[in-house]
Parts: sequence; C-alpha cells; structure tokens
Amino acid sequence: MTQVFRIAVLLALVGVAAPGGAQQAREPRREELFKMIDAYVVSNLQESLGLSDAQFVKVLPLLKKLQEDRRSFVLRRAQTLGEMRRLLESGNATDARIAALMKDLKTLEAEEPGVQQRNAEALDTELTTVQQAKLRLLESRVEQRLRDIVNRVRGDGGARGQRRALPASPDPEP
Repeated sequence: MTQVFRIAVLLALVGVAAPGGAQQAREPRREELFKMIDAYVVSNLQESLGLSDAQFVKVLPLLKKLQEDRRSFVLRRAQTLGEMRRLLESGNATDARIAALMKDLKTLEAEEPGVQQRNAEALDTELTTVQQAKLRLLESRVEQRLRDIVNRVRGDGGARGQRRALPASPDPEP
C-alpha cells in the first residue's frame, strides 16, 4: 500500500480540505479518512487473507505499525514540501532555509524505503506466501478505490459535498 496513503493524503487535501490556512479544520477530517481506510482494511483482512484467529492477532499490530509509519512519512513529506512552497511563493525563501528543507526531504526519502521494507518483512513473516499475495491484492484494490475517489473528486471539483464510502467488502476475485 505504499501509494495508498499518498493517495489518501491527496484525497484529504483535495476532497475535504478547508480553504485558506485552516490546517486545524483539516486535521480531524484527515484523521477520519485514515480511520475509514483502516476500518475497511481491517474488516476485510481476516476473510480476504484467510487468516486464522491466532494469525489475525499477530498480524494486526504489524499492519498498524506499517500504516502508521507510511502515514508519518507521507505527512512529514507533505509538510516539508508545503513549507517550501509557502516560502518560495511568498518570496521569503532563503538559500539556507530551502537547503535545510531539502536536506530534511532527502533524509525522509532515504529513510522511507528501509523502514517500509522492514515493516513489510515483519508482516510477511506471519503470513504464508499465498496470504502475502492476497494482502498485496487487497492493498491494490484499496489503492484503486482511493484513486477512483480522487478522480471523482477532481471531476466534480469536490462540489455538492458528495462523499462516497469504501464498499463494505472487497470485489470478488476475477
């Protein structure tokens, strides 16, 4: 789900973002969106992967760690890029400040793959090879649904306040 949470953040920024500098208004909405995604994945995890109850208990905290770390990287990256954009657009950018932000960004970009790989490997150790494949397919379906939602929001311009929740269960396999 590497792209899932990037898309989720994009959705949160595009679809439910408050105008102007209303960051505080966006935070609860973003958290609500993340909770909806988590609930959808968790509600489909055991059945979709064919997990035993014992596996489910072991996998759930590992999945939660994976998702939290992904979100953390995505949000930190978005904050860093946002700060760069504000500085550059305002004309208040200094070489020293932009260099510091670029250093932060490059550090994030260098750290993320290793952290994500360790999290994925920890999760995979609790799954059979078939379950690992099913998890990747579940992630792919969630990612596609999020892309569809983002595209609908962009197509609507986010108007009419229409919100569509993720379906209650995954599509049947082809």
